[in-house]
Amino acid sequence: MLEWLTDHKIPVGRVSASVFDWLQDNFFWAFDSLSIAMETMIDAILWVLQSPHPLIVVAAFVALTWLLRRDWKTCLFIALGFLFILNQGYWEETTESLTLVLSACVVCMALGVPIGIAAAHRPRLYATIRPILDLMQTLPTFVYLIPAIVFFGIGMVPGLIATVIFVLPAPIRLTYIGVVSTPTPLLEAARAFGARPNQVLWKVELPYALPQIMVGLTQTIMLSLSMVVIAALVGADGLGVPVVRALNQVNTALGFESGFVIVVLAIMLDRMLGRGDRK
Repeated sequence: MLEWLTDHKIPVGRVSASVFDWLQDNFFWAFDSLSIAMETMIDAILWVLQSPHPLIVVAAFVALTWLLRRDWKTCLFIALGFLFILNQGYWEETTESLTLVLSACVVCMALGVPIGIAAAHRPRLYATIRPILDLMQTLPTFVYLIPAIVFFGIGMVPGLIATVIFVLPAPIRLTYIGVVSTPTPLLEAARAFGARPNQVLWKVELPYALPQIMVGLTQTIMLSLSMVVIAALVGADGLGVPVVRALNQVNTALGFESGFVIVVLAIMLDRMLGRGDRK
């Protein structure tokens, strides 16, 4: 019985490879166009972060932190964090990682929020995509790198695609939760006053769901940052490159140095976005 079972293996891998080959043969133009669009966005963000003097960029982040938090202690922490990164000599790698994070945010929020809204209004749609979202979050992230390399080659683009696949379920789920949790009395009151469906969405559901959507943005940023090392395996620049180099060379000093910079950057983004307790 066991031999028969192993001899009649379900061809999961072979079918998957055939599907990817078919996609590559018939939709190469779509992948090329997507790659060009992603590269353009990445180059634009990278230019904004790397063209000015580093201290100007630091001042801009401190000003943004003040607008978001109105807390001088947080602003001071952000300034000291960036100065520490400059002191360690990882400014270029940090801006490259921030570029990957910001690009992933743009793509994930542009796709995740509309999909979450549509799923909230169509229960069958959510029931259909729910197992897909589970698969996207539980499938080992290294598996995403294989088709990313096949379709987009080596560089920042496949790293961005793998990041988006891993991160996208977060804004979809949180937007869905925010919209479906809108109190029924609010919806009934809006409809009683003659609000059309699009007015109910823009004036009732989205304002009520905004805190959850912002949590989705925060999760997108933090999860994207957690992918910098994995993205480095497919040629994406950033803080993951020295970590991978340290692993290959068994270089403890380089590994802890670059790893600590990643931790500092993650804490800075966490405080900047206001996930900490507010007074």
